Amino acid sequence: MLRFLILLLCSAGIAAAAAKPNIMVFLVDDMGVMDTSLPFLTDAAGQPKKYALNEYYRTPNMERLAARGIRFNQFYAMSVCSPTRNCIMTGQNAARHGTTNWINPETNNAGPQGAPDWNWEGLKPGDVTLPGALRQAGYHTVHVGKGHFGARDFPGADPANLGFDVNIAGASFGAPGSYYASKNFGGIGKRTNHAVPGLEKYHGSDIFLTEALTIEAKAEIQRTVAAGQPFYLYFAQYAVHAPFDSDPRFADHYKDSGKPEQAQAFATLIEGMDKSLGDMLDLFDELGIADNTLIFFLGDNGSDAPLGDQHAVACAAPLRGKKGAHYEGGMRVPFIAAWAKPNPENANQKALPIPAGALQTQMANVTDLFPTVLEAAGVENPQGHVVDGGKLETLLEGKADPTHPEQFLMHYPHAPHRSNYFTVWRDGDWKVIYHYLPDVPTTGGSIQAEGVTYQLFNLKDDPFEQKDLATTHPEELRRMMQGLIEQCEAHHARYPVTKDGQRLPPKLPPLP
Repeated sequence: MLRFLILLLCSAGIAAAAAKPNIMVFLVDDMGVMDTSLPFLTDAAGQPKKYALNEYYRTPNMERLAARGIRFNQFYAMSVCSPTRNCIMTGQNAARHGTTNWINPETNNAGPQGAPDWNWEGLKPGDVTLPGALRQAGYHTVHVGKGHFGARDFPGADPANLGFDVNIAGASFGAPGSYYASKNFGGIGKRTNHAVPGLEKYHGSDIFLTEALTIEAKAEIQRTVAAGQPFYLYFAQYAVHAPFDSDPRFADHYKDSGKPEQAQAFATLIEGMDKSLGDMLDLFDELGIADNTLIFFLGDNGSDAPLGDQHAVACAAPLRGKKGAHYEGGMRVPFIAAWAKPNPENANQKALPIPAGALQTQMANVTDLFPTVLEAAGVENPQGHVVDGGKLETLLEGKADPTHPEQFLMHYPHAPHRSNYFTVWRDGDWKVIYHYLPDVPTTGGSIQAEGVTYQLFNLKDDPFEQKDLATTHPEELRRMMQGLIEQCEAHHARYPVTKDGQRLPPKLPPLP
C-alpha cells in the first residue's frame, strides 16, 4: 500500500510538472550565422541559400532542430560575449545593464579611453535574472558550461549566485584553458587560472570538454525529471571559443579541406557542439519529455573562425566582419526555436504552435529571450524590472508582428578590440555606425568630422555592407544618428572619455 501511494504521488508530481514546459537555452560561444551547414541567409525570393561556408561545416543536428521549428535569418547579438550573456539573463540591452565589454576576470578592461563607469563587476546577487524568476515559479534551474557573467573576485563569477540551483563548470572566464581532459581542461602551466571547474573526475582522461559537459548536463536533467520538476537548462558551450583545440572525433572530416590548421580545428569544435545538441535531443526523446521541451538555440556573437581579417568578407562570407566588429558578421547569429518533438496535442504547443521547417525574416535580438521564455513558462516579469526585449510569440508562430520593433542597438565604448569605441543603430533597412574616436578602418563614403566617423548602410539593397552611403544620403544619416542618440540616452548608456576624462556622447553629423 505504501509503495502504491509513493508511485501515486510521483505520478502526480510528474503530471504537475508537465503543466509547465521544460526549457533549454543552448548557447554557442563565438558562433556566427555562417558557421553551420544550415543556411540562414536567403536569396531574392526569400528562400534559404547555401554559401561556401555552409558546405564546409557539418551540423546535422542543427538541421534536425530547424526541421522541427523555425529559424531566424536576422537575429542579433552583441558583438562580444559577456554583454550578450547578461542580456539573456536580464532582458536588457547592454547599454542599460552596463556590461558593454567582455569581462576580463582579473583586470578592468574598459580601455584607455573606455567608459570608466561600465559594469565590469557584472551581475550581482539581487539582480533580476531569468533563472531567478523561473526558480521562483518552481523551475529547477541548471547552468552548464560557460558563465562569464562577472569578474573573478565578485559574486557574479558563480552562476549559483544569480538564480541557478546548479552550476556545472561555470566561472568568471570566457575561454577554457584547454578542451583536453588530458591537460585538466587548462589546469596545467600558464592556463591554470582558466581551468574549467567542477570536472576534476575527467582529469587525465582522453575525453573532450564538449563531451564532458554533455554527460554532466544529461545526468542533471535525468535527476530533475525523476524528481518530477520542470527544468530550465542554460547549456552554454565553451565551444567554439579559442583555443582552437582540434576535437579528434571529427578531425578526419576536415583534413583534406585545404583550410588552415586552426580553421580545421574550429570546424571540429562546431561539429562537436552539434553532436552535443543531438545528444540532448536524443535524451529528451528517451525520457519521454520531448514534446513538452522548448529549445532555443543561438550564438552569443559573430563568428571568430580563423579565416580572415575582422573587417573583411572572410570568416562569415558573404557577410562582412567577425566577432567584435561593427559589421553584420560581428552581430548576426544563428537562432532556432523548436519544440524538441512537435505534437499538436500537447497543451503547451497549442499555446505556442511553432511551425516545422519555417524561416522568419523579421528582425529579433537577444534581449527578446527573457520575456519570451517567461511568457512560455507562464511567469510574470518581476515587478519594476525594466525589459528592453519584446515577446517573440507571434514571430515564433511564423507570422509577421508589426508591434515588434525591427531595431537593434549595439554599444561598445571600449578598446582595444577589433573595432574600437563605436555604437551601431539598426532601424528597419538602415544601419548607422558611429565611431567616437579617430583611427577607424572604413570604406569610401564614410564621413569623418571633428574627430568622429559616420558610416551608413542600407541592408535591404546592400546586405553585405559594401557601399557606404554616409556622404550621399545626408538626411538619412542625420535621421539615423538622431535615433542612435535617443536610444543611447533612453538606455542610460555610458560613453568613452577624452584623455582628460570628459565623456564623449555621440553627436549629430554636420549639416550638408
